[in-house]
Amino acid sequence: MAPEGVVGRALPRVEDERLLRGGGRYVDDIHPEGCVEAAFLRSPFAHARVTRVDLSEALRAPGVAGAFDGAQAAALAGPLVFDMARIVPDPVRRSVDPLVRVQPMPALATDRVTYVGQPVAMVIAESRYLAEDALQLIDVEYDDLPAVVDPETALEPGAPLLEPEWGDNVAIAFNFRKGDADAAFAGAHATIEERFRSHRYTAAPIETRGVVAALDPFDGRLTVWASSQTPHLMRDFLAGALGYAPDRVRVVAPDVGGGFGMKGSIYPEDLLVPMAARELRRPVKWIEDRSEDLAAATHGREQVHRIELAADADGRILALRDDIVHNSGAFTTLGLVVPYNSFTHLLGPYDIESVDVRMRAVLTNTGVTAPFRGAGRPETVFAVERAIDRLARELGMDPAELRERNMVRPDQMPYATGLVYRDGADQVYDSGDYPALLRKAREVVDAGELRARSTGERRIGVGYAAYTEGTGVGPFESARVTVEPSGRVVVRYGGASQGQGHRTTLAQVAADALGVRFEDVEVRGGDSAELAQGFGTIASRTLVLAGNAIAEAAGEVRERAKRVAAEMLEISPDDLELADGAFSPRGSPGTRLALADVAGFLSPFNPARPKGEPAELAAGSIYRPSTVTYAAGVHVAVVAVDVATGVVELLRYAVAHDCGRVVNPAIADGQIAGGVMQGIGGALYEELVYDEAGQLVTGSFLDYLLPTASEAPELRLTHHDVPSPLNPLGVKGLGEGGAIGPPAAIANAVEDALLDLGVVVREGPLGPSRVRELIREAERASQGKVNTVGS
Repeated sequence: MAPEGVVGRALPRVEDERLLRGGGRYVDDIHPEGCVEAAFLRSPFAHARVTRVDLSEALRAPGVAGAFDGAQAAALAGPLVFDMARIVPDPVRRSVDPLVRVQPMPALATDRVTYVGQPVAMVIAESRYLAEDALQLIDVEYDDLPAVVDPETALEPGAPLLEPEWGDNVAIAFNFRKGDADAAFAGAHATIEERFRSHRYTAAPIETRGVVAALDPFDGRLTVWASSQTPHLMRDFLAGALGYAPDRVRVVAPDVGGGFGMKGSIYPEDLLVPMAARELRRPVKWIEDRSEDLAAATHGREQVHRIELAADADGRILALRDDIVHNSGAFTTLGLVVPYNSFTHLLGPYDIESVDVRMRAVLTNTGVTAPFRGAGRPETVFAVERAIDRLARELGMDPAELRERNMVRPDQMPYATGLVYRDGADQVYDSGDYPALLRKAREVVDAGELRARSTGERRIGVGYAAYTEGTGVGPFESARVTVEPSGRVVVRYGGASQGQGHRTTLAQVAADALGVRFEDVEVRGGDSAELAQGFGTIASRTLVLAGNAIAEAAGEVRERAKRVAAEMLEISPDDLELADGAFSPRGSPGTRLALADVAGFLSPFNPARPKGEPAELAAGSIYRPSTVTYAAGVHVAVVAVDVATGVVELLRYAVAHDCGRVVNPAIADGQIAGGVMQGIGGALYEELVYDEAGQLVTGSFLDYLLPTASEAPELRLTHHDVPSPLNPLGVKGLGEGGAIGPPAAIANAVEDALLDLGVVVREGPLGPSRVRELIREAERASQGKVNTVGS
């Protein structure tokens, strides 16, 4: 270990050499002896009664080992109902008194299907090819039913009902008021009212989902390998649904090629594949293909905001009103999580006294929406940041200046918004300097020279977006730190990496906390057998929770080792210091007692081992945060818009970010850059589109356009980090912030570029055809016709 420590240093990622050399081990690399493969028959209808499923021909097909329909699956395994969907902390209930309806999701549809791509039957065969062939022999009869796709239409009287016993399609509803918004609007100098729509897109990880399950023939234990962000949660769910004791199920997430929240959910296939392995007593594998991923993996983002702002003559925002409709898709698997995230991030970095919000999350005959990098925040930031730009136009002010006038000042920290966060704690921004973030972002983007290049046909625009992000949500994360007699330090944690660099950053934390060399630390995660309890890697939480759990455990190991070393050296523990993995008496650096020797001294084979000391130099910790800590950022986009073609070119993109204490600057920058590219995809390229009948018309990468490195702009990053006072490491979460700002910043920049044409951007993605349509509509409106785009 370097004397000054390794936290804060841009150490190279230790996982990269293996992954870049092709040494990764993903779910599809796992193929136990005798393994058979699964394929799923999926609904071609968005809404239909299932009147008959006949598997008999499929069961006689070559190579088929088994086949299951909905009735069989229901008899062999419970439905998918998640505890998280039911959780409403009492303070949240007292604050907004939400309606929360949770419906079970059948593993395989029984009497009705409610979205295209819903699994209806499963075939297991000697190969995926044979399983796919057998799917063609399954005879299913459907009675087509009317479908509803648009979330606002789903609220109208007479709309098709997904859960008829509810009487409507509202899964979640709540209202919140603080201050007197009506009075503020009545007395305001300026007001704006707009409708903004955040369109639907998806995570599209490089590795799609996959599950392999095998039953131990000797003891009946079930092992499941899954591309999951939450192996412990999956273990507990499978144990309950399949009737196992939790300690008889092991879930392993090997190398995982991206998750972005999409692999934090538990899916029907996650249950059905282990169920089939148990019933057939053979290992079973299923690897999702890309079409399945686009149709049946969870989506994100789709919301409509009817938002209003009121301001005085100085640009002080007096009140915000918003009527939000969130499209949950066919099931609300995680309850309040995403809609409530949108609500609690509505105020962002701004100090707004009066607020009046209505939120409704509705069911539609579309794929399920769930957390996806940002989890409700990009949607609400798009609405608020677009509204602030519209208000700036109304006031005749510079949009950046309007933002700075309304930001929470550093001397107001900690700042209570008056809302209750979804963990049940009062929402209090713990630290930060939002005006400094804005100023830094403006400095690094240096847009003046670019803006001067604007011409009549190639317009240059600048757009801003600011946000806060609650990170490090509980309830807990666990860790265990062990010093082996070899000197190697093994760190086990309850999360799972999907490429974030956990093995590097968490090793840095452990090395400093324990006082050993970074190179001697090995980090293990993603295996429910490594630790009894864990929660997982979601919601920008791993460094905050697992990092602090590791630091606590390492500190305990250090103190215990010091006590034992003092006994070995017959010296007071207070006279010992630890550096570079060895103890030395103060002032006598030449005398060294390695941690490895201390660990060896504790061996049960050593008759001199101190009585009462455990035979292992190890400690575990479970870290429980009091509440979340708030990261923040300001994004600035500079675009060129070709008026003739509608093509938007990103000329430069700047991010000023606060993630608290930075453990590894290179990894922090990489997280932000990756998130920005995912946000750029949503802003300019990606959209999942359903037709009126509920058919997904962008079901392949021929229709769903992802950005590549060629579309990456010049990205300028800067940090203005204010350590969090809420945890000993002072860290804040980082994984999602990069994706929150781009849709709003780019939309604001495009509108800025086309401002004199009268263009108003109300939704994305801003591909050439949509931009050209906006220009044409603005031209028609200027000639006295009504602009209806996005209204």
